[in-house]
Amino acid sequence: MPPRFYSEETVRSGHAELTGSEAHHLNHVLRADVGMEIVIWDGSGREFNARVARIQRSSVVCEILSSQEVSRELPVAVTLGVALPKGERQRWLVEKVVELGVAKIVPLVAQRSVAQPNPSALSRMRRTVIEASKQCRRNVTAEIVSAESVLDFLASAPGGALCCIAHPGFSQQSISLFDHLRALRGPAQHVWLAIGPEGGFTDQEIAQAHQFGWHQVDMGLRTLRVETAAVAMLAAVALGVPAAGGETP
Repeated sequence: MPPRFYSEETVRSGHAELTGSEAHHLNHVLRADVGMEIVIWDGSGREFNARVARIQRSSVVCEILSSQEVSRELPVAVTLGVALPKGERQRWLVEKVVELGVAKIVPLVAQRSVAQPNPSALSRMRRTVIEASKQCRRNVTAEIVSAESVLDFLASAPGGALCCIAHPGFSQQSISLFDHLRALRGPAQHVWLAIGPEGGFTDQEIAQAHQFGWHQVDMGLRTLRVETAAVAMLAAVALGVPAAGGETP
């Protein structure tokens, strides 16, 4: 299988130019020669069979041989609002939820947040999105947006979306995410998920979620780390959401 490379510029003609880390990897790590065949994607949903045509100091020019629309996306658009963990756990979270099909990641600023999503952190996260997308062969780039307060995120969910906020501990208001997915009568257009920081959401934040019609869900008897909860919720959606025929697996 030819290696995949991301073009920051939309591929519009018979040629594409790879720059930056993508050109470096192709030229200096793989030591590409003219004539080497690769696959290029630009985040538009298409992938392009290409051949290396010219190797330059800081870029690689490729000839486009063919293109095709190839979707490896979930049947719903999943928006994940998450209060980010620190350090390497942050990168791991982004990598895995991209592999599982998340469409958008919104860093949340919660009352108990431990990591601040500054511009450099967002830049690293966006690079991780590209790397993970290359590995799992997604042709649509997951979006990472600027940080939002929990209140703003809860209030911005579109009408008709299935909105679930993770909160550990069983209560009368808390059922499993799978139960909500099974209750759907047809394929939802949007699923919005909210995951709090290490200390969890505060009672005030949970009350605000209820006011905006969010469903409180638990992830079982064990208290999960932020990144584990994110992976568990994305996997539940990927496995449990109704497909095009309207039935859950």
